[in-house]
This record gives sequence, structure tokens and C-alpha cells, in this order.
Amino acid sequence: MTAVAVRDLWAGYNGTAALEGISFELPEGALVGLAGPNGSGKTTLLRALLGLVRPWRGQVAIFGRRTGEVRTRVAYAPQIDHVDWEFPATVGDVAMMGRYGRLGLFRRPGAADRAAVARALEETRLTELARRQIGELSGGQQRRMLIARALAQEADLLLLDEPMAGLDAGSQHDLLSLFERLRGLGKTLLVATHDLSCVAACFDLALLLNRKLVAFGPPNEIFTPEILTEAYAGHLLLLPTEGGVYVGHHGHGG
Repeated sequence: MTAVAVRDLWAGYNGTAALEGISFELPEGALVGLAGPNGSGKTTLLRALLGLVRPWRGQVAIFGRRTGEVRTRVAYAPQIDHVDWEFPATVGDVAMMGRYGRLGLFRRPGAADRAAVARALEETRLTELARRQIGELSGGQQRRMLIARALAQEADLLLLDEPMAGLDAGSQHDLLSLFERLRGLGKTLLVATHDLSCVAACFDLALLLNRKLVAFGPPNEIFTPEILTEAYAGHLLLLPTEGGVYVGHHGHGG
């Protein structure tokens, strides 16, 4: 089944286009890297899939339905600098926030909600940290907590905005292992990232944006010098690897 179908999507802000005629389909259960330079439209695309940005033109379908009809099946984990880490909440509190869309107004969490949160914390290896204040977490734990909130929602499509930015090698390995487990559970993951090496090594598909769709497919097929130069407009350090994939870049985008 197709998890995401985008057809000729145009979107932007204040009359300036951030996405220009984007079309692609994501198969259900795939781990997909979303890459491109600063201002390429990655976050705008994620927001369009969430239904938070109204397309100027084109169509977005999630599991064959309009975005507004499947809100509980789609979850979003923002960049960590968009979170107030001084807010007095525990890891368990934040994970429970993933249930709010299903609870509705004035309903208290029940046994099913608590069980969903417990499963999400277990899957993200955060059970022992459930009572810890969010301001006391490491960078890797912060990322996993945001994913736990998405899992507590019992979403099938996870949209993750820069979850690997700034992580050390150990924390990144833990996060990639989590992605593998979630893929094994049938989840579809679209991960915005600047780490092309990681996408090349671990992801099923890559989607390269620079306002327009530059390329979409298996990383080892589309990470060529010509395509990456087109996507990054010369801001890449192209490095040959054993498998013929060229990766590396001079700086972060947005």
C-alpha cells in the first residue's frame, strides 16, 4: 500500500514558493531520508503532509485519504530547538501527549492510553526514565522521547525533523536501531536529515529536494556526483565510497 502520495504540490509562504511541483509516492513500511540544502523546502513538505500548510496547487494523500481524515495516523517529531526544555514535564507526561488526539476534550487517560504510553516508552528504551524531567535528558534521549510521543499516538506514518542533528556516534547508532525496529513494526518513516552518509548506509529510499524534486529512489542509485551537485548547488564535498556512492557536505542546511 502507498503511505504517501504527493501530486504536483506547490506550497509556500507570503507569495514565495517553497515547493514547486513536487510529486512522489512513499511505500508503506519504508525508511526514507529527506535531504536538501538550507531553504530547500524540507520542513515545508513535512508541514504539508501534516495538513499544517495549505497547498497552492496539487494533492496530498496519506494512506489514500486526505490529510484531515487521517490525523491520528500521522505523527510529527520536531527539531529539538523548537521544544521548551525548561517546561516542568516528565518523559511520561510528554509521551502521554501523544494520546490527546484520541482522547478528545475533557477525557482522562484510561487503561488503553496508559498501555500505549508504556509500549512507546519500552520501544524507545525510556521506561526507566518515565519520571525524569525533560530538561535532564541527553540529546539522544530527547530525540527518543519525541518519537515515544509519536508512538503513543499509535501513528503509522512518522515525520521526523532533523532527529540526528548534533548526536554523537553512540546516540546516532541507538536512534538508527530504533528506526530499524519501527520499520519492522510496519511504520513508515520520513526523516529530514543532513547526514547523507547515514542515509546511504541505512535508509531504503532518499528524497532530494531543492524546492523542486531533484531525485527520488534508492540512495545508491541517486547519490551520484551529478545529482548531488544539482541538489546542493556545489555546496557538497563529493567523496567516493566503496559502493560508488558520493556523500559529504560543507555545511548544514535547513
